[in-house]
Amino acid sequence: MTGESDIYGVFVPSLLVLVVVTYILHRLLGWGLAKTSVYKWVWHPALFDLGRYVVLLWVVDRVVRQGVSL
Repeated sequence: MTGESDIYGVFVPSLLVLVVVTYILHRLLGWGLAKTSVYKWVWHPALFDLGRYVVLLWVVDRVVRQGVSL
């Protein structure tokens, strides 16, 4: 994977693209977890959200690097 992507002639760091995709997935998953009342079982929601974001970023990076399709 290269260090940057060309989007309409503008070079954007690949990490920025991964972060934006991860943020969207993070928000959707957070909405789903809130709807199913998972947060009532979580001791510290902010730490839970941070950990979930870091794990999702790792998963998105692995999917992009391995070429695995969802």
